[in-house]
Amino acid sequence: MLTVTVFIKKDCRLCEQVEADLQTLQDRYPHKLVIINIDDDAHLQAAYVESIPVVEVGPYQLKAPFNRQKLAITLGAAQDRKQHLESIDDDAYRDSVKRGQRVSKGDRFAHWFSNHYILVFNFLVFLYVGLPFLAPVLQRAGATAPAAVIHRVYSGLCHQLAYRSWFLFGEQPVYPRAAAGLDNYKTFHEATGLNEDVLLPARQFVGNDTVGYKVALCQRDVAIYGAILVFGILFSLTGRKLKPLHILIWLGIGLGPIALDGGSQLLSMYASAFDGPFWDNLGQVFPPRESTPLLRTLTGFLFGFTTGWFGYPLMEEAMADTRLLLTKKFSQVGED
Repeated sequence: MLTVTVFIKKDCRLCEQVEADLQTLQDRYPHKLVIINIDDDAHLQAAYVESIPVVEVGPYQLKAPFNRQKLAITLGAAQDRKQHLESIDDDAYRDSVKRGQRVSKGDRFAHWFSNHYILVFNFLVFLYVGLPFLAPVLQRAGATAPAAVIHRVYSGLCHQLAYRSWFLFGEQPVYPRAAAGLDNYKTFHEATGLNEDVLLPARQFVGNDTVGYKVALCQRDVAIYGAILVFGILFSLTGRKLKPLHILIWLGIGLGPIALDGGSQLLSMYASAFDGPFWDNLGQVFPPRESTPLLRTLTGFLFGFTTGWFGYPLMEEAMADTRLLLTKKFSQVGED
């Protein structure tokens, strides 16, 4: 028997007419009728409101306006297709029919996740950007072992250079390199006595009672993931209705500034570290420079926020398709 799914809305004369036509066609094309009211689901409204009533049977779909004759032709085509697939004993078709007749645990999880994914991602990003701040809190409290675990875990995800990181509970929130030119702050060398040009000690330094304790994620990464979290919360509060950011805006406002700031800093560092004509020429194009905490935070925030704006709405489109498919399946099987 065919399964015919009809999407309707309240006070719709055409919807009532389709239901009546299907009733008259029941003897000729036996079918199970599934009615889905889009008024009960905002996402269904967005998908179908301009086309109601919508009839779906097998791979065929009819959108208003259509008449009884076209409806009969569609039912006939679906019935012929079904009989043909059954006659050739197609394994893929048989498996598809079986899957369509039951709701699995995977279906239930996919439906739940498609409705709550933004809360899951926001929670995971909150943990990711929040745990590095727990490390200095633990160190301050004397729990150095768990703090060391956090630093060790994040060491594979971030350079953790102390002069490009935030500090808590100390004299200053940052201890930049002298090359950054922040006259109102003690430099990293002045505060610690360590050589600013040697990476490993700056990476391994986690702080002390005087200078404070280092956050386990650098300033730029904190800004990136913090901005993704900010957009994720905003996206959730607006009902996940924001449209994706245009890729050119993401490239220009999101990727451009962070690539310029971080890339020029990296190239200038390489140019000053090696000898030879190539490196001398590179050093002329990218003279030695050290970005500031403000620039790292600003460019990181722009990148994170625009990346969230570019990615989350696209993800919502995919999740909306998943919700639609599962809503139809649950209705056809007879489960909520």
